[in-house]
Amino acid sequence: MVFSSLSFLFFFLPCTALLYYICPARRWRNGVLLAASLLFYSWGEPRYVPVMLAAALVAWLGGLCMERGGRLRKPAFLLTVTLLLGNLFFFKYLGFAAENLGLLLGRELSAPAVVLPLGISFYTFQILSYVIDLYRGEVRVQRNFASLLLYVSFFPQLIAGPIVRYQSIENALQDRRESLERFCRGLERFVLGLGKKVLLANSAARLAETIYAGDPAVYGAGALWLAALAYTLQIYFDFSGYSDMAIGLGRIFGFDFPENFNYPYTALSITDFWRRWHISLSTWFRDYVYIPLGGNRVSRPRWILNLMIVWGLTGLWHGASWNFVLWGLYYGLLLAAEKLFLGRLLEKLPKLLRWALCFWVVMLGWVLFNLTDFSVLSDVLRRMFLLSPTDWAAMLADDLSLVKGVLVLPLGLACAMPLTRRLRRAEGLGPELLRMAGCLVILLLSLTMLFSTRYNPFIYFRF
Repeated sequence: MVFSSLSFLFFFLPCTALLYYICPARRWRNGVLLAASLLFYSWGEPRYVPVMLAAALVAWLGGLCMERGGRLRKPAFLLTVTLLLGNLFFFKYLGFAAENLGLLLGRELSAPAVVLPLGISFYTFQILSYVIDLYRGEVRVQRNFASLLLYVSFFPQLIAGPIVRYQSIENALQDRRESLERFCRGLERFVLGLGKKVLLANSAARLAETIYAGDPAVYGAGALWLAALAYTLQIYFDFSGYSDMAIGLGRIFGFDFPENFNYPYTALSITDFWRRWHISLSTWFRDYVYIPLGGNRVSRPRWILNLMIVWGLTGLWHGASWNFVLWGLYYGLLLAAEKLFLGRLLEKLPKLLRWALCFWVVMLGWVLFNLTDFSVLSDVLRRMFLLSPTDWAAMLADDLSLVKGVLVLPLGLACAMPLTRRLRRAEGLGPELLRMAGCLVILLLSLTMLFSTRYNPFIYFRF
């Protein structure tokens, strides 16, 4: 089940909200959220609910052991982290590791065929943040297993984040305040995210998929650059839209989730881009990997190695495929170059040119991210840079609906900019009425789109 599905919008969410608000006591409201979250996850992956339960149980027991202190503390921490990472490795990376080890050894190695559980990368990192922060003494142990399980499985952020640190909602699990204003603001944020996903991301997705799947003799360089732009907008509105919906849902139920995006396509440098894109993941790797490795407080060669390790892992976190590792190292090299010399040179350029260069580099990165088959990736890059011709007449004759996707791109670029930020922050009756009218229009258009088509892809399901 996804937030943009009709079953979620017309059944799951209204029923959950109704049951939640008719419960008078906090413990019963938490019970409603926990039951709803387990139902939400089991809706699409019933056989992998025990995997998530086992991961939460390991963290809970490990936390209780660490709390006892003494010589047991460090072994309990190491064992807990090893079990959690081992679980992630088995489901997500075992096949990839066996395949590549077999290539090195010159013989085929088989691994158990398993389906990747939904959201395993997200909830594993959330659990690890609890375990690591507990070991560091930054949070208190959670003695109630149900409360810890609610933190792990809470449906707004379960499938695609944001990656919520335990310390950020530790108190809210037991003591939070709901209000009509927070409910309305949460609903407004949810509708905004729904519009991003359904109206913008889905339209851009169809354009990108059609071009990448098309005849190379027809879809040349012009079409491929158009597809790269479409995918660039698709992944932003897909993921940021989902984060908006998650933040809105959290607010409806009294939780404050961290912002995950801050207009990343306005960035003037790659460093700035990664301060704005998937903030919860980049800060997770910064706090739990980069800084423990020594960060930038080491020799220059070691600092570059730290960057490459962090960004290689960041790429691998997204998927068990070499194109993701390549994508991560691509950003590691760019960030190193910016820090060493490129940043000083770029600062001398006009802001518009800096923005254009940064956007182009990011768009090229999404090509590496999107195409998992290296033969397809190399062919696409070759045709993009050798400027192979595009037969526009044949392209439109093949699929006239591409025009709709092309027309959405300028709107998508405009919506990726902070053009409406002032209106969303303005106070008073006028701005409030405008926001309400805008949300109503977005909701109606989104529902119309959902009723008219079953095309509703979601990129981060594969992570």
